[in-house]
Amino acid sequence: MLDIIDKGLLQAVADLSDIPITGAYNIRKNGQGVSRRSTENIQIIPKTDKPGIDINIKSNTKGEQVHIPVILSAEGMHDTVYNTFNIGHDADVVIVAGCGIHNDCDTEEGHNGIHEFFIGKNAKVKYVEKHYGEGSGKGKRVLNPTTKLYIGEGAQVELEMVQISGVDNTIRDTEIELEKNARLTIIERLLTEEEQNADSIINVKLIGEESSARIMSRSVAKGDSKQLFHLNLTGENACRGHIQCDSIIMDNAKVESIPKITAHHSDAQLIHEAAIGKIAGTQLLKLMSLGLTAEEAEDTILQGFLK
Repeated sequence: MLDIIDKGLLQAVADLSDIPITGAYNIRKNGQGVSRRSTENIQIIPKTDKPGIDINIKSNTKGEQVHIPVILSAEGMHDTVYNTFNIGHDADVVIVAGCGIHNDCDTEEGHNGIHEFFIGKNAKVKYVEKHYGEGSGKGKRVLNPTTKLYIGEGAQVELEMVQISGVDNTIRDTEIELEKNARLTIIERLLTEEEQNADSIINVKLIGEESSARIMSRSVAKGDSKQLFHLNLTGENACRGHIQCDSIIMDNAKVESIPKITAHHSDAQLIHEAAIGKIAGTQLLKLMSLGLTAEEAEDTILQGFLK
């Protein structure tokens, strides 16, 4: 059974996702699987050679969900897990992964989640990944996700990657390849504060003819935190791609954004945009004129920006 802290972490991750935990699931706590359920169309099988699971989704599976939350609350816990998703052709599913760390100690706790996706022809997948940290200890809360996707012909994939609170250090490494007529949307939202550090590395290759990708990153950097973004989009064929990276910087924070587009075909159409700036004073004044305090006005603007 999960204790009160673990239930709170699980609920926090679930609240960030706005998606109820239904269907197939695997709950991992402090390096061990504690609860698992498969369905007729979605089988979750533990790996035998390393920690992790294989998630096998049958072709033509429609309207089902998979949840694979991870909870860390043990002192000094460092967990690494390898999860492989095999998604059959014409499936239409939602996959929710989230990690919550509770650290009341002075030692570091961390989780490395290595996720690999093989997405079949004409499948439709929404993948939601949420990270959350809490606790009164001085030990760092570290999350380093690695996500690799191989998107088959005609498939549609949406990635929603969010980290809003409590994570001290993170390196997010995402690599994606798209085949013919495949479509990809990435929505990244990130908030850092105090002395937190966050690196996001996204490499997308548009290999197939008429493949397309849209990458949207929004971040807020507060306090003395640091953010670094490497967003790389490569067109290997006739394709379309767009990178948009927007950041609000506050206090003594530092933000570095390095969008890069590379075309290896004369019919590749690629665009990148990047903007870093502070909250406009006129926005604050407008909200304060409606009765909000300066702090309430600032929070309202940041919440809207990160939606």
